[in-house]
Amino acid sequence: MKKLAALTMIVSMLTLAACSGKGAQELYDTARFEEKQHNLEHATKLYEEIVAKHPQSELAARAKERLEAIKAGN
Repeated sequence: MKKLAALTMIVSMLTLAACSGKGAQELYDTARFEEKQHNLEHATKLYEEIVAKHPQSELAARAKERLEAIKAGN
């Protein structure tokens, strides 16, 4: 019984952690999709969110490049 309760608690904590927000990769993938669909306003917001929430990540650097490209019209 204790094992089942512990397992339930672990699964619940992992589920809550997964729902706490989108990770940088998911945001970047969505932004790229939006960009390809010519929804540049939404893509820009997603790239900006990556830069704000994950400033030290490699994806933040890539998001900054995409933001510059969007502003330049590329």
